[in-house]
Amino acid sequence: MPAPRPTRDEYPHWERVTTRWADIDVYGHMNNARYFELIDTVVNNHLAEALGTDVRDLPAIGVVAEVGCRYFAEIGYPEPVDLGVVVDKIGTSSVVYRVGLFQGDPEGSGAEAAAEGRFVHVYVDNTDPARPVTPMPAEVRAAIQPLLRS
Repeated sequence: MPAPRPTRDEYPHWERVTTRWADIDVYGHMNNARYFELIDTVVNNHLAEALGTDVRDLPAIGVVAEVGCRYFAEIGYPEPVDLGVVVDKIGTSSVVYRVGLFQGDPEGSGAEAAAEGRFVHVYVDNTDPARPVTPMPAEVRAAIQPLLRS
């Protein structure tokens, strides 16, 4: 049996983005590639904000080891999209995020996710991306700890 459709109360961190005409495909809903762009962006926005620096300047950087998305309902133009982020697991050198994408009234049709992405970062040396960093930097762990699912 598939996991239930996520709801807004599962996510401690939020951002809102606006859909653009270019995000929509010929079928009138958001193109699959755009979901992954939003998932990547909201995770890295949170890290940059929480760390107070450009994540590309850290001695260890998170590279994407896995990404996926489950789709439940269409996301369209021109409505805004609310992005919720939660951390499912913090490992020694990796972190597993879930990102919920919501569109519509939070009390009505927008209470359940239109889509949910799974996003895994593995921390590697910024000068040698083939070399994982164990453990991940303490400041990164501190930045993602508040998002850990309770």
